Amino acid sequence: MLNFQIQSDSDIPASKQLFDQIQFAIASGQYPPSHRLPSTRQLAMITGLHRNTISKVYQQLEEAGLVESVAGSGIYVKTQERKIVESDSPLIAQSNIIEESIDRLLQLNSSLTQVKELFLEEIDWRLRCKEKVIVTVPHRDLSAGEIMQQELSASLNIPIDLVTLEDIEPILAETNFGTLITSRYFIKEVLEIIPPSSFRVIPIDIYDYSKELKMINSLPPQACLGIVSLSQGTLDVAASIVHSQRGDELLVLTAPTSDRQRLMAVVRTAHTIIVGPSSYDVVKQAIIAARPDLIRIPEVICSDNYINSKSIDLLKRELDLQ
Repeated sequence: MLNFQIQSDSDIPASKQLFDQIQFAIASGQYPPSHRLPSTRQLAMITGLHRNTISKVYQQLEEAGLVESVAGSGIYVKTQERKIVESDSPLIAQSNIIEESIDRLLQLNSSLTQVKELFLEEIDWRLRCKEKVIVTVPHRDLSAGEIMQQELSASLNIPIDLVTLEDIEPILAETNFGTLITSRYFIKEVLEIIPPSSFRVIPIDIYDYSKELKMINSLPPQACLGIVSLSQGTLDVAASIVHSQRGDELLVLTAPTSDRQRLMAVVRTAHTIIVGPSSYDVVKQAIIAARPDLIRIPEVICSDNYINSKSIDLLKRELDLQ
């Protein structure tokens, strides 16, 4: 798991280092919805940053729609989606949740008949929303959407469309119901343009890269680490996280698969290269092409899928695919 670390001699501002690390912890599910973040005092002790700096980072996270402040309680990860009961929860726990929901609606002056209608309407709406499933991301990180589309199509075995956020409004005008899937990195932007009670919006958690972070922290000083991905946004966050963990001890080179020149520079220089499943074959082919000129063959580590397996399971239940 991620340990918050700040490199004081870095060219990256300390506040951005902390922002990126907390944002990654949220996007990868290490900090799940409703999770209480450390207090400014606790983070000051951990990172050595001034509490005012930490407060500004929390304010930026709140403006990004990732966290919310609860007066007198603290800062919590914002719950963007309706809560879904875990598949391995005991039946009695599920029954208790239903009972509590009904009791709360009755306290709000609803009748049992009205409660029944509300439940049926909600279930009917969710069933209709599964008829069209779309992955949406901002155009600036279209490659992340391509990764999500590939992995979801393979895991769910249903048609998955990819539409950029900038082009989504005509789709919404043509279709009354559907499911929009996006990364938590983009959830605020998506919710700002999606009309309520139209499309179901489900944010997914990305893989937490815990094994890769453990390996990175074990690399010897002065080692060269390469990171290759379809997504430039993923590369930017990854480089920031690695730098926050190891500072200038490691030379970090990144390359999108679309940039042949940068990719070959990574292959020729890096001792270890971390890639996603969608980039693995491209990197292996680049190594084969460069092999006559290589002094050493870099070790290629293929990470797990970009989307957290727990999110895949939740989507299967949400789309009634189990």
